[in-house]
Amino acid sequence: MKEKQKVALITGASRGIGKAIAIGLAKTGYRVVLTGRSLNDLEKVAREIQDFSSPEPFVYQLDISNSQQITETIKKIVKETGQIDVLVNNAGIFFDGSLSLSEEKFKSLLDVNLTAQFVILQEVVPVMKIQKTGYIFNISSRAGVIGFAGNAGYVASKFGFVGLSQSLYRELTPQGIKVTAICPSWVNTRMAYEAGTPAEPEEMIQPEDIFETIKWLLSLSPGASVKEIVVDAPKSIH
Repeated sequence: MKEKQKVALITGASRGIGKAIAIGLAKTGYRVVLTGRSLNDLEKVAREIQDFSSPEPFVYQLDISNSQQITETIKKIVKETGQIDVLVNNAGIFFDGSLSLSEEKFKSLLDVNLTAQFVILQEVVPVMKIQKTGYIFNISSRAGVIGFAGNAGYVASKFGFVGLSQSLYRELTPQGIKVTAICPSWVNTRMAYEAGTPAEPEEMIQPEDIFETIKWLLSLSPGASVKEIVVDAPKSIH
């Protein structure tokens, strides 16, 4: 009997890290579910994947700052796919600043980088529990393990995300669901430039490196679990 194709849900799949992960997982045989705010950009990624993958990806426009939209969209995804084998919690935002941040921007960082991830997990984990298997990749940041000066708001949101991931790692691993927080430093993406990276493109982690990290984690035996991985770029080591 032919093995059922596994399904991977990726948030923030329209560009950067999410796009690289979606393309990589599709190439390894996963049926990918692309979500993000820009339907036009998602459809471009889907067309790129269709050139080498069959059946075509699922595409869902999703703004994760809207909790109700998260709940409704994931229910639709589960109804259409029947399963979620891999979740890549990748979507996030960045605002520069510490105590100079407005309260509104600080709350936005927490809403998107932490609360939205929590709501996504609330919807996906029960599906994986029924399956008795699954892998959750929480794409955080090196700023989730080091309190960098000048970015207190972003750091707080990412520390919270790593803490959430670590707690679920201990809770879900015994139930057959793996959870890993991936914490990269400068990745060659638009967000890195918006954040003011001092590194040249070739000095940074490439989005494909994050996919390769996930690919390696997925290749490990059922008895091997990894709580957290920090992926460094040379210029960020200090």
